[in-house]
Amino acid sequence: MQGLVHIYTGDGKGKTTAAVGLGIRAWGRGMKILMVQFLKGQESGEIIAINKLDSNFTVNPGKPLDKFTWEMNEDELLEAAKAQREQFNYALKEARTEKWDMIILDEIMAAITTEMIALEDVLELISSKPDHLEIVMTGRKAPEELVKAADYVSNIQEIKHPLKRGVGARKGIEE
Repeated sequence: MQGLVHIYTGDGKGKTTAAVGLGIRAWGRGMKILMVQFLKGQESGEIIAINKLDSNFTVNPGKPLDKFTWEMNEDELLEAAKAQREQFNYALKEARTEKWDMIILDEIMAAITTEMIALEDVLELISSKPDHLEIVMTGRKAPEELVKAADYVSNIQEIKHPLKRGVGARKGIEE
């Protein structure tokens, strides 16, 4: 089967959840899934669930961040950037092993827009991926170059969100 490239982008809720859902569908059909996370904080409910599956669906969460990038000082930003590059290099190495049928790059767009990962490196990963490998990328503000390189692009748009009413993230729903 020819592997294709997916993007879940936009300002709406559910990009990671959509990618995980696709991964679970593929896992259910016997495919091997690797999810590599970028710029994430605490462990979310979907990651807890994935970790209960077998090793054919593996998550590499990277080093968790305890604050948002816009709250970081220069040293913290440099450390975060180094960690994100390590995550990307891990994903690149794993893509080349041909062990996986699908690699999910969760919040890769955030790593690109903060210039912690070079857009050119992500484009190179796409152009040099093994033929069978499905790549799924998530995050706000997908660069036009990635949109052009992808086969599927879903723009998840926020129309209404309870955060605007002061309702915070709830475990099991947003976390």
